[in-house]
Amino acid sequence: MRIVISGYGRMGHMVEKELARRGLDLALASEDICAVDPALAAECVCIDFTTPDAFRANYKTIARNFKAAVVGTTGWNDIAGEVIACFEKEGTPMIYASNFSLGVNALFAAVEKVSAMLRGAGYTPSVSETHLIHKLDAPSGTAKSLGAIIETALGERAEITSFREGEVPGIHTVVFDSPADTLTLTHEAKGREGLAQGAVIAALMTEGLTGVHEFKDLI
Repeated sequence: MRIVISGYGRMGHMVEKELARRGLDLALASEDICAVDPALAAECVCIDFTTPDAFRANYKTIARNFKAAVVGTTGWNDIAGEVIACFEKEGTPMIYASNFSLGVNALFAAVEKVSAMLRGAGYTPSVSETHLIHKLDAPSGTAKSLGAIIETALGERAEITSFREGEVPGIHTVVFDSPADTLTLTHEAKGREGLAQGAVIAALMTEGLTGVHEFKDLI
């Protein structure tokens, strides 16, 4: 498997280290994915960690030219239908996630289970997230995913609160509060390594895959 990294910032460098650790072939790391030779792209899986604006501008080219795509960029929920339709039309497999950390995806599963168990029992849910001051979107894509899971499984909308502090990699906390007790579930990232590991695992999953999938549904 050959990989092209779209976006060569902090996450791009972390993905590069994870590829090297696993002995996988990094064909190219590019800040301009639209400039990648289509012949090379056709042999490669694109791992995208860019910005919402960049992904919006680039997704059609990625879908048209690449063998498959793994998208860790968030902030494009409002055009998700268009993006998914584009990849399906081009026949290009895509795996996307608001967060590729295996720990966060375990949190998603736990929150879904707990929400279903507490449905109708009088619990009020809330979500808080804290990230480094450089993070562009607020609330985070992960917090929005948690909110959506809660609303579907619990039948209640969770208030989401965002904080931006220093260089915090990411903390997500879900609280279920009732007059009888409080249940708290928290995931705290120690760095970006978990995101890179999950993204590379997702890239490996694209072999033989068809269609568009959320990472949490595949694991």
